[in-house]
Amino acid sequence: MQTLILLGLVGLAAQFINGSLGMGYGVTSTTLLLMVGTSPAVASATVNLSQVGSQLASGFAHWRFGNVDRHVVLRIAAPGAVGAFTGALLLSRLSTDAAGPLMSTILLALGLYLLLRFTLRDLPRPTGARPLSTVFLAPLGLVAGFMNSTGGGGWGPVGTTALLATGRLEPRKVIGSISVGEFAVVVAGSLGFAVGLGLSGIDFAWVGVMLLGGLLAAPVAAWLARSVPARPLGAMVGGLIVLTNTRVVLGAGWAQLPPVPTYALYAGILLAWAAAVAHCWRLHFAERRAAGAPEEEPAPSR
Repeated sequence: MQTLILLGLVGLAAQFINGSLGMGYGVTSTTLLLMVGTSPAVASATVNLSQVGSQLASGFAHWRFGNVDRHVVLRIAAPGAVGAFTGALLLSRLSTDAAGPLMSTILLALGLYLLLRFTLRDLPRPTGARPLSTVFLAPLGLVAGFMNSTGGGGWGPVGTTALLATGRLEPRKVIGSISVGEFAVVVAGSLGFAVGLGLSGIDFAWVGVMLLGGLLAAPVAAWLARSVPARPLGAMVGGLIVLTNTRVVLGAGWAQLPPVPTYALYAGILLAWAAAVAHCWRLHFAERRAAGAPEEEPAPSR
């Protein structure tokens, strides 16, 4: 019973992170399942199945809050589903441990870019004049969907990071569109695991409690993505990518550090992340005050 309660809380927390920041469900949930001894393929299959219902609820909530760009969803979801199905079949027969550190190194670099971009640079003003093209979105969806199945999570980190880096969409619409597209991805991934593994190794009680936690968190997370301003939200996303992927990179054999330097590095990342988010909030409020300040009246002529 304690395990089921813990998994329910994990599902709630993971969906809250995923729905509000556009990533994190797979990374959080898969890590816990691997810690209790679940094989990578079964862990990824369990996470995909638990996300089917929660992503449907999350996508609907984001749509109701106006966080979705239909143009992006239509062009990224179908390739994402193809990649997820293919990745599930491959993981059912192949270990992907070597691919994890490489993917995390790339994501770490992108996360640093995003964190610095939202903290130090003026934000772009997205317009409909230059919509994202299918040539960009289709390969992105294919790769992100493949990573989501083979790595137990990756649709959010890959998709959200790449879309934010373009500067074409405001963060809440990136997160909402990725959340809607993820429903197709987890359905396709679940079907791929059902074909490759069968369903005998999956504990459906675990799936159920994680799903329940995700369903409870989905509406609140969608509201948060709509309500949190773009600059602080972008810094939160960038910091989450950096922190998550630093852990994976340091876990690789070629990048291992002694415990003390490792903890010092984590502490430095957390402090820098907190400072960046606080700085972004200060900039946001300063920009609001500047936008709302009345123009000075010209001095009367004498």
